[in-house]
Amino acid sequence: MPHQGLLDPTAVREIAARLGLRPTKQRGQNFVHDANTVRRIVATAQVGPDDAVLEIGPGLGSLTLGLLDVAGSVTAVEIDELLADELPATVAARLPGRASALSVVTADALRVTELPVPPTVVVANLPYNVSVPVLLHLLATFGSWQRGLVMVQAEVADRLAAGPGSKVYGVPSVKMAWYAETSRVGTVAPSVFWPVPNVDSGLVAIRRRPLPETTATREQVFAVVDAAFGQRRKMLRSALAGLAGSSAGASEVLVAAGVDPQLRGEMLTVGDFARIAEQLARRTPAAPLEPTL
Repeated sequence: MPHQGLLDPTAVREIAARLGLRPTKQRGQNFVHDANTVRRIVATAQVGPDDAVLEIGPGLGSLTLGLLDVAGSVTAVEIDELLADELPATVAARLPGRASALSVVTADALRVTELPVPPTVVVANLPYNVSVPVLLHLLATFGSWQRGLVMVQAEVADRLAAGPGSKVYGVPSVKMAWYAETSRVGTVAPSVFWPVPNVDSGLVAIRRRPLPETTATREQVFAVVDAAFGQRRKMLRSALAGLAGSSAGASEVLVAAGVDPQLRGEMLTVGDFARIAEQLARRTPAAPLEPTL
């Protein structure tokens, strides 16, 4: 087959038909078929020849081809064995000169702990149902990547990039802020996908930053975040009563951390949560605090 470049709607459907593929909502399979959207994502991610890209959920290879055209290498992690096995053939047919720059890892992105090449950047169209857990896992597991650009459901994009005081600021916002700065950098219409989803997608830029300076562990801080937003409408002194032993105990912890006990979690920065976790650890050093990633 001659070099054909990026996938278009006809090519996407042809590959899917040949594989007998029926996209599933369970795995968030909505495949990009618009070359201009792919070019836009690659350009916005500022991928260059010195980059080792990590792509999660490459699917039929639309974004993979665009990345390989400019990146030094691409490692694609795909949970679907059928798609993982087909991806090298698609690249070999459409971008033969770059086929050797592709590595495919057949695995669940939530469980992958080793990659053939340490990534410098993450660029991906993330499955809607696992986008936040996947991002947190990648940030925690692979420290080599310093920036990223991900396409997620628009509502999720808003939450990832939200700051304190926003109506959509919550657990994903704070846990992402532990690792990185995030910002909304674009919207993608449903029409560029097959099958067509029912929602818009958003582009989120990620830039890693130093972890907060704190004696508390990530697990301790995340446990406080989970508790604070688990009862979002309650004041912190009530929401954290379970961790502190009582509402009065929570108030003491919050005052010691320099936080008003009458505030709600949506007003706090990641640094505020870290100070609260420090104070809790000093009060109950033997009590384990387990987060939900």
